[in-house]
Amino acid sequence: MNTDSNDDATVGAGDQPGSGWLTEARAEIARDPDSITRAFAFAARRVGRAPRRPDVDPAGVVHGTVDDAARAALVVALADAVGTGQDLAGRLESLYRQGDAAERRGVLRGLDALTDRGDLGPAGTGSDTATAPLVTAGLDLAADALRANEPSLVAAAVGPFGARHLDQHTWRHAILKLVFQGVSLDAASGLEARTDDELDRMARDFAAERQAAGRPVPPDLDRLTSPPLSSTPLSRTKE
Repeated sequence: MNTDSNDDATVGAGDQPGSGWLTEARAEIARDPDSITRAFAFAARRVGRAPRRPDVDPAGVVHGTVDDAARAALVVALADAVGTGQDLAGRLESLYRQGDAAERRGVLRGLDALTDRGDLGPAGTGSDTATAPLVTAGLDLAADALRANEPSLVAAAVGPFGARHLDQHTWRHAILKLVFQGVSLDAASGLEARTDDELDRMARDFAAERQAAGRPVPPDLDRLTSPPLSSTPLSRTKE
């Protein structure tokens, strides 16, 4: 399970590359929220694109990159400047729709940071009328990311925000898409809590299809099944 927090405390501290720029960019967003557009575009040039966990995630797909984290910090600064209602929702939609894949990841990681900080309340778009527009917008953006063939976008869509707010049907298919793409399920927050009997069945069917095609069965499927697939014979579940 991904336990990394993307909040602003994780980036820009001490003598990390680009920390001075990030501090200045956040301060500028507090004065002029519109400045986030330029900051988002320049983030990677200022802080780099290195993986946050090179020891276990050298490509930065599972745990993100330093520019992901920087952009998440910018999203938090924007939320502090404009609140977590409709204004923020519209701004994040624009950043996502107009951005490249890295900037889109930054928006999704920013939603994770706000979720970790407690700004978005419990699951469900109707639980807090003040943040409902932001949650609704976030769900639309996560759904778009999950339709992509870019593994890093799919991974970013199943972080803390996705774990809390995606409906179960969407969540199941997102998790299996990660497996299909060869991305570690460490990318998914709340994996154990959200795995259910239907996902278990889907994982077993997927494994049976792989076996029938003479292809290896991803070991991560053990995390979705009880008992683990590796300890039981494979048989395709009849619908």
